[in-house]
Amino acid sequence: MQTNTCTNLLDSLLDDFKDHPFNPHPSSFWANFLKAGSRLWLDTGDIAGISHQWTSEFTALTTNNSLLNQEIQKGIYDKSIEKAGSFFKTLTPHQQIREVSLLLNMLHGLRLVRIFGGMVSVELHTDLAHDVKGIEYFGERLFRVAPKHFLIKVPFTPSGLIGARRLKEKGVNVNLTLQFSLRQNTFSAIVAKPKFTNVFLGRLGAYLKNNQLGKPDYIGEKVTIETQKSLRCYNKKGLTTSKLIAASIRNWEQLKWLSGTNVLTIPLKVAAEARQNIKAIPSSHYNELPPITLEKTVSPQQLGINKLWQVASHELDTAIAFNNKLPKTGEELEKYANDHGCRDLFPLLSQEDMITISNEGKIPIHNHWKEKISSGEMAIDTLLNLGGLTAFAKDQKAVDIRIKDILGI
Repeated sequence: MQTNTCTNLLDSLLDDFKDHPFNPHPSSFWANFLKAGSRLWLDTGDIAGISHQWTSEFTALTTNNSLLNQEIQKGIYDKSIEKAGSFFKTLTPHQQIREVSLLLNMLHGLRLVRIFGGMVSVELHTDLAHDVKGIEYFGERLFRVAPKHFLIKVPFTPSGLIGARRLKEKGVNVNLTLQFSLRQNTFSAIVAKPKFTNVFLGRLGAYLKNNQLGKPDYIGEKVTIETQKSLRCYNKKGLTTSKLIAASIRNWEQLKWLSGTNVLTIPLKVAAEARQNIKAIPSSHYNELPPITLEKTVSPQQLGINKLWQVASHELDTAIAFNNKLPKTGEELEKYANDHGCRDLFPLLSQEDMITISNEGKIPIHNHWKEKISSGEMAIDTLLNLGGLTAFAKDQKAVDIRIKDILGI
């Protein structure tokens, strides 16, 4: 779609919504987190919900395929889909769905900017997760709509690392997402060099709890803290300028432990609970974190749990090698990584493995993978990354189906 056509269409769609700028008030409560060194974002695209929690201390909002799907399924964009569809009648059904989906990301992101200001993280279609050229093409198109406000979310995949780096070199601000460990963030920060990287800390606790491996407390916090320490070290060495986001926060107590992390992206429910429950002024608790509790029958070595908050020398060397010479394709990156001892980070999976991961969803079933984990063929962070990708893909499919049904294609 031509740039002028896209701009005109977006302007027309925006005019259908009677949005007005929100005038936030300051909050002494949230100001304490700023003093501790954390930026504050809200982890939602729900305009009505944001209005209840947004204060002048918040500077960004973050959406993803799942959060955007929640908004689209409310029906608020059905007329926008109908209107947009008329612009793409000459395209194939697949291309029409792709273009309208991209347009919905643009539209919702622009509405959030118009109402609340600040930055908004917007995510690419999940079909692009393993498509370097697609990430580069669609990522730049999405960014240019609002370059002062949009962050382009790219998932942690071999192709995602390459595509994100290419976007970075074009001046696109990237939020590399779906990381669950220090070592994944090491590759993200050094290879892709995005503006932001993430630890999805809540899902780490859910993995232990759901699989009856241990208590969910403190594992996500520990991984986030160790990752923050390492990123600061990489920054000092000139390897990256990436900042860390503490993502997938599940409860208000985690905010206390993670105060001082570069960015806290907070769900609406957690933000409300924090204001009710946190009494003391938050400050860094990095050296006070309680130990992680595993079940007595669980071996930390067989679980490979230390891989979540450690990075091996060969992993760091591989990341630096990719930084010095960026692979051209995801397949090339996978092969080099596997040849240099990183096979559990970038595993070569069978079709059967991928079906199992897709069926299990965001939190994989440990018993299905424990032998591969124990042998070094798979790891918890990799499983959670793959599970997260498939979960986002299911929500993206729900968006695509709604578009398809409305357009009758």
